[in-house]
Amino acid sequence: MSGKRRKAAAALAASASIALLATACTGQSSSGATDDASKKTTITFWHGWSAESEVKGVQANVDAFMKAHPNIKVKVVGNINDDKINQALRAGGSSAPDVVSSFTTNNVGKFCSSGAFVDLAPFFEKSGIDPEKTFPKPMNEYTQFDGKRCTVPLLGDAYGLYYNKDAFKAAGIDAPPKTWSEFEADAKKLTKTKGDSYEQLGFMPNYHGYETTTEHLFGQWSPTYFDADGKSNVAKDPAFEKGFTFQKKLVDGLGGYQKLEKYRATFGDEWGATHPFHTGQVAMQLDGEWRLGMAEDSKPKFEIGVAPLPVPDDEVDQYGKGYITGTIAGIASTSKKQNAAWELVKFMTTDTDAVVNFSNAIHNVPSTIEALKSPKLKYDPRWKTFLDIAQNPNSTSTPASPNGGQYLVSIQNLGYDYEKGKVTDLKAGLEKTAKEIDTDIAQQK
Repeated sequence: MSGKRRKAAAALAASASIALLATACTGQSSSGATDDASKKTTITFWHGWSAESEVKGVQANVDAFMKAHPNIKVKVVGNINDDKINQALRAGGSSAPDVVSSFTTNNVGKFCSSGAFVDLAPFFEKSGIDPEKTFPKPMNEYTQFDGKRCTVPLLGDAYGLYYNKDAFKAAGIDAPPKTWSEFEADAKKLTKTKGDSYEQLGFMPNYHGYETTTEHLFGQWSPTYFDADGKSNVAKDPAFEKGFTFQKKLVDGLGGYQKLEKYRATFGDEWGATHPFHTGQVAMQLDGEWRLGMAEDSKPKFEIGVAPLPVPDDEVDQYGKGYITGTIAGIASTSKKQNAAWELVKFMTTDTDAVVNFSNAIHNVPSTIEALKSPKLKYDPRWKTFLDIAQNPNSTSTPASPNGGQYLVSIQNLGYDYEKGKVTDLKAGLEKTAKEIDTDIAQQK
């Protein structure tokens, strides 16, 4: 995978633009599904991958589909973001896509509630495919909203812990931490100060530390974001308070926000050889499955270890779980070739060999239960950690919402203010954030 597509800020920012679709697409979800998929036709598939190896992987998958379905020609357009998707779906017409993939699972709620993507339930039923038996539980859940399935998983991402084995050995640490208290102790042991900065930091806890976002970190506490009535649960579920409190304790224990931010300013690009984990500036890193290949490509001077993220001390029996997200695919409600489009979606997302081959090509986690177990998967033995996380029944994701990922922006903003000391009363901050989330969602409806 190109890690660039996993920048949290970009993903969350894209969520806001989906709101424009609400009035443009409502009511179109059942239109156009009258085409004969056995006839000769051409459909258009838009995706967001841009790296050369990824583009080749996508095309190879599409070529395999066209070989199996010689009557359906697929025009592939890459490097497409959600803003371009929105514009095309609003405009409609012959230039609009039939099949669309997006890297932003946060937008599923809006895609489904606005009618931008068609309801796929009838297509699954017609094909005799049970999504609950086909996809891992978190992936099955984040591709639907409010009882409507308008997207389907197209490979996934699982988050775990990368660690510098050489640094661990030098610090006298025998194994990766399984609990957060062990993690905190290890992070301190691994930290070497140098003047008013660091020679090596055990872990960068600040929320701008690349993938250390609230949603990725808090997944280990298995939070419930909304109650049964759809109201924000941020101030009620103790998982959030525990997550915020732990992160702040790490920040203070490793030198304080200002000192850490000053050190963070010395970090290189997240997607290049100068990433702080690659260079040895940090000894542990929260990251996705793509990091292993990127780290090895940078030819680090140490041995890389991979493990699941730690869990709360009173939930050690759940060690092995993690946060899961991924790419989603759907059929545009503006498409007049929805049956042909479904053939492509079905092939790319449910055919075991297709999913496995795509996973091998772009190094993402397979998104079906059968593909995750396939002996045809090719991977570094350490990468199996992410396959296990994807299959772990305790792994979590963030739920869809009517206003996309705006609720996650609100939670992350509280995190920024709390870690720097701008917010000192966490309970009050959680209450305020919950009201903000509820107000935003009410205004969206």
